[in-house]
Amino acid sequence: MPTSIVAALQIGSLPGGKADTLAQILSYEDAIREAGAQLVVMPEALLGGYPKGETFGTQLGYRLPEGRDAFARYHANAIDVPGAETQALAGLAQRTGANLVLGVIERSGHTLYCTVLYFCPQQGLVAKHRKLMPTGTERLIWGKGDGSTLPVVEGAAGRIGGAVCWENYMPLLRMAMYAKGVDVWCAPTVDEREMWQVTMRHVACEGRCFVVSACQVQDSPQVLGQAIANWPAQRPLINGGSVIIGPLGDVLAGPLVGERGLLVAEIDSEELVRARYDFDVVGHYSRPDVFELLVDERERPGVKFI
Repeated sequence: MPTSIVAALQIGSLPGGKADTLAQILSYEDAIREAGAQLVVMPEALLGGYPKGETFGTQLGYRLPEGRDAFARYHANAIDVPGAETQALAGLAQRTGANLVLGVIERSGHTLYCTVLYFCPQQGLVAKHRKLMPTGTERLIWGKGDGSTLPVVEGAAGRIGGAVCWENYMPLLRMAMYAKGVDVWCAPTVDEREMWQVTMRHVACEGRCFVVSACQVQDSPQVLGQAIANWPAQRPLINGGSVIIGPLGDVLAGPLVGERGLLVAEIDSEELVRARYDFDVVGHYSRPDVFELLVDERERPGVKFI
């Protein structure tokens, strides 16, 4: 049977910064190997951090100096792609034999991107996806990706691709990725809501693909060293909810709530054909005579030298 093991690694960014968080990721090497995982998905903004509650000193129409200081600290904790952190993660992929998919804050000059990195055991870092549309006030601190980073990567568990956090609510993005033949949809996130579970089940059922969603879990309501105003002391900052779902929307594992750990499920790629028998969103159910989607995958740099 064409079965494989997929996993979501539910952990969170550590207050000590990217070096401590990277060490935390690497500490799961034995667990990944023992599970026999061929694909491990990790949360959004894991390396670099998701600054939930931080205002960066900004009100509409003005920015305070302390906000610039906060952004400078955030920029310093981001990673270069490629860089020392990606080299360490490539080594983890090689040693465990697993494809790795994880969210980072990518530093490109003085602009930051919410990026998802793809690693394979043989070639290391093989692709990246920059979040196309930062959500809400994320737009204050993250740049927007373009169509040149919409990868689908061949892996032992099948063709892997997906979207990060609320990009999963973009119907046209989902359609574009479905058309690329995604077998295992990877959804790094920091969304802990029950509605997110509903969304993940919908994506699996709509795309007739397996879904692996990994969410951060954060105990402390501390962001960049500053407490979030009026945050209840007993309430986690981010409470997890990682989940693995089958191509008919059935939950295979999870959701894992309120704890760190490796969530694992066995998947069977033959289920993809069975699931698409009565609904192939980019095939017999697409009506190309009525609807057409054009996707611009050209890189869009701010400056071109010709």
